[in-house]
Amino acid sequence: MMNNTQDNALLRYMHAEDGPVPFDGITTSMYEPAFRLGIDEHNREIDAITACAEAPTFANTIVALERGGRSLNRLAGVFYAMLHANADDELQQVAQRVSPLMSEHSASLTLNRALWQRIKAVNESVDRATLDTEDLMLLDNTVEAFERSGATLEGESRETYRKLIMRLSQLQLDFSRNVLQQTNTYEMWLTAGDLYGLPDSAIEAAHEAARERGKDDAYLVTLHAPSYIAFMKYSTRRDLRERLYRAYNSLCGGTEGSNVDILADIAGTRLEIARLLGHDTFADYRLKRTMAGSTRAVYDLLDNLREVYMPVMRREMSEMTAFAGHDIMPWDYSYYYNKMRDTRYHINDEQLRPYFPLEQVCRGVLGLATRLYGLRFEPNGEAQVWDPEVKVWNVSDVSGSDIGMLYADFFPRETKQGGAWMTCFRDQYTDATGVNRRPHVSLTMNFNRASADKPALLTWGEVRTFLHEFGHALHALLSQVRYESLSCTNVYRDFVELPSQFNENFLLHREFIDTFARHYATGERIPDELLDAILSAERFGAGYSCVRQLSFGYLDMAWHTITAQPQHGDAVAKFEHNAIASVQVFAPVDGCMISPHFSHIFSGGYAAGYYGYKWAEVLDADAFECFEQADDLFDRDLANSLRENILSRGGTKPPMTLYKAFRGREPRIDALLRRDGINNDN
Repeated sequence: MMNNTQDNALLRYMHAEDGPVPFDGITTSMYEPAFRLGIDEHNREIDAITACAEAPTFANTIVALERGGRSLNRLAGVFYAMLHANADDELQQVAQRVSPLMSEHSASLTLNRALWQRIKAVNESVDRATLDTEDLMLLDNTVEAFERSGATLEGESRETYRKLIMRLSQLQLDFSRNVLQQTNTYEMWLTAGDLYGLPDSAIEAAHEAARERGKDDAYLVTLHAPSYIAFMKYSTRRDLRERLYRAYNSLCGGTEGSNVDILADIAGTRLEIARLLGHDTFADYRLKRTMAGSTRAVYDLLDNLREVYMPVMRREMSEMTAFAGHDIMPWDYSYYYNKMRDTRYHINDEQLRPYFPLEQVCRGVLGLATRLYGLRFEPNGEAQVWDPEVKVWNVSDVSGSDIGMLYADFFPRETKQGGAWMTCFRDQYTDATGVNRRPHVSLTMNFNRASADKPALLTWGEVRTFLHEFGHALHALLSQVRYESLSCTNVYRDFVELPSQFNENFLLHREFIDTFARHYATGERIPDELLDAILSAERFGAGYSCVRQLSFGYLDMAWHTITAQPQHGDAVAKFEHNAIASVQVFAPVDGCMISPHFSHIFSGGYAAGYYGYKWAEVLDADAFECFEQADDLFDRDLANSLRENILSRGGTKPPMTLYKAFRGREPRIDALLRRDGINNDN
């Protein structure tokens, strides 16, 4: 019964060329049989390619392989999105069973000798002059993907690779599960006397969190971003800030639900995979398919930024210490940063929050795409969603043509990972009949909900986060390519952040802010003196902010440039300390580490790639300077050039080729330094 397409909404969705995800008809029990059916179906498609009696050609092998597995990909797009955004215990248990199946299937695909022989034959015999740019990229990517996934291995090495891939998949799943469970478990219960310094919005959120747990006379602070960030920024209780800091920074580092040994096993397994494939380190393996291209290039970027920003950071910390009147500990930074910023510029997030009700911010962020690219966003109240709070828009262009669907999941819940991200339920592609199938894109964030007497009000930083994730969404929505594996955000990891970080820059300009920022109660725009203050304050703390990001980049590279199996247990803390010593702002705190909850690199897609955020900052500052120098910040010609040369092209050309087509040259670091107010002579 379960495998009957008529009885399973998920199976019908998998096999439909179009249409939104039918969330109302999907139950958790449907996923596992759907994965098994999807894998079987994909295997039959592969068998048809390898059994083809005709000589291997680009069409009957490379394109056929590209179009195979589409049902399985569509299923995975929904499942893994829900695993991060709406994962109860039952779904996590399904993931424990499904992940090995998918890892085994992926390994079996790239280790299929008959398939690899056909791919090699095409690569060696095809007349490349008969293929266009996108065809050539698909061919080269296919060959390289198989080579990088064990296709050239012989003998026992093939089975070793298969086992390593499956082991890595399970380790990453365990790491992610532990982070989610420990984040959800921690609770800091407070009374009214513990709330000094907190703004009304944070107090209301803490009170509401307590009421949800049946305690009407208490207040609850958690490790979820809106709760944690607000408390660390505003609470006058240094002892409670320290308690919360230690709780967050010891996540998964203790005895129960520990990731300490798991992360070492992840790093060690990745090293084994890299060695098996002929590379000295995992970073050497991973960076082959990046703009940076090499470990040396990444360290050059990190080292160069360190030399420029460390003196700036030291001056900032010296000023903060003098302002506070005592040594600054890590649980003090957010608090005194906010106090100093308020004192120096007479501005803080709570002054601005009333001007950023979520509904108006939505209009502003979506309206930016209308002004730049002519997109239209029509609310879709009929679309099925995974949570009642999720919003949906149908997206079209000025001619009324379909561009895609956009989902937005704004608020935290216990089944949801922290942070913010964009994903696609379905990428854009052109099907075999020539129909351009449009993408369905999802934005996930964690903002404070509305209170009893106020709408959901965002901070300045949360508006920036929205713009960032929406930049990723635009990269997907504006995609216009033929092959799904080259569409949307399927680009090099250190290029993928360019559209998102580029989008953030508009928040630094009054012309954009004035299009949507209005006080939720009075309708008044942000007063000139308040807006001038916030724009002046943007460079405040630039040194610390950069050095903090560099520490994550160095830590990531350290774990992925190891040449021997890492030690476990207490050695992990020592390894981390040594990795970030050159950019260490604070002395290490006993029991606190980054690595055990560093999901980006241990269970996300940023292994040996976290530097990409800084790499993309160089790109986005350089790219945005064109708009700042234009007569109109929303210059349509520049926007069209960005759209045509970057946003619509996906991974159909090398990233530097795409960037140079837009900018006319390679990027320079000067614009980033100017934006941060940094004198390169520092």
